[in-house]
Amino acid sequence: MDKTLPLLAFGAHPDDIEFGCGGVILRETRTGRKVHFVVCSHGEAGTNGTPEQREIEATEAARLLGATIEFIELDGDAHLEVRAAHAITLAEIIRRIRPSTILAPTVVENQHPDHARLGKLVRDAARLSRYGGLKELSAQKTHAIEQLFFYAITPEGEPTDTTPILIDVSPSEIVSAWTAAMNAHASQASTRNYVDLQLTRARLLGTSAGIEYAIALFPNEPLVFESLAHAGKGARQF
Repeated sequence: MDKTLPLLAFGAHPDDIEFGCGGVILRETRTGRKVHFVVCSHGEAGTNGTPEQREIEATEAARLLGATIEFIELDGDAHLEVRAAHAITLAEIIRRIRPSTILAPTVVENQHPDHARLGKLVRDAARLSRYGGLKELSAQKTHAIEQLFFYAITPEGEPTDTTPILIDVSPSEIVSAWTAAMNAHASQASTRNYVDLQLTRARLLGTSAGIEYAIALFPNEPLVFESLAHAGKGARQF
């Protein structure tokens, strides 16, 4: 993984990235890596919070995580469709940011439909970004990423057919800052304790791996290591 290149994270709604993988983002930005968020709606279909309020909350949360953020218009919250034009739009962003790593919601169907659809669009866009003959992107240099990882915003979104990698987010300063970023979405926390849900998921996953807190990322394809020294450690503790 080339950490001199940015990490690019996509979310369908203003809070997806923070709730789904905020601790991972902090792990990266605390090393000095640039991280950029692309949010593909303003959460306008949500029960709580106005689009304007949610944009303000997401901007503050990104700041707390050390990331930059932009909002783009596709089909709107709860109306997202998988279209070639959208994949090309996302590929243009990939070529502009030129990341080595991309994070996106999982493509599991049993979750908010925008999550799975955006995951599919990002996966398509990562491929289109490599293609030199795509006329809509002819003004930009091609770009190939190194890794695409999916994150699960809810337990239902966790793939059952992919072995995840676990990111240790146990340090207290990481947990504290991640919690603050999630709490920045006050409009969403007003009816359900989403923050405790995510922390509980991370605690349970961490306990299974012999650490305090962990977040799972699901690789789009097998990972290639130059040596076993870079392969991390096994999570099995029992």
